[in-house]
Amino acid sequence: MENQQDSNLKHEGNIQMLADKIKDVKLCMLATINEEGKIHSRPMYTQPIKEDGLIWFFIDIKSHKVDEIRKNPIVNLNYSDPGKDLFISASGVASVNQDKAKIDELWNPFLKAWFPEGKDDPSVALLKVDLDQAEIWDTPDTKISQLIGFVKATITGTEYHPGENVKINLK
Repeated sequence: MENQQDSNLKHEGNIQMLADKIKDVKLCMLATINEEGKIHSRPMYTQPIKEDGLIWFFIDIKSHKVDEIRKNPIVNLNYSDPGKDLFISASGVASVNQDKAKIDELWNPFLKAWFPEGKDDPSVALLKVDLDQAEIWDTPDTKISQLIGFVKATITGTEYHPGENVKINLK
């Protein structure tokens, strides 16, 4: 039986693994459910994941995604780095807030492109995603190694496994 300390270490390890994987992938696709009940995705710029495992995004408080999240807070984040054959799907619960202290903490001058008045712009808001789980597909081998593995599987009649696929719980 796993004790609480072991469970906490595993949880922290899972968060760190996810943070390490996406630290160089700045954009993700945020998927919400729109008013017609259909999946709606759009690109978002991710703030670095902290040890608490929360993912933050700057958003405009007047955007459609705010209405979608308030109606259904379940979201999915998809990260992709095709050059490294890395793909991540993470799901969780989103909430919207305008916490001035958190906005100040996460603000970057780069964001003035979307918020010309800066961090004091009344439309500046934060989207917080509290992740439940993630699935990672990672193929760190070179293209040559992947090709050799593919050919070997074809010749031997075995299933091709190009890399690692892991599901992690973040709660």
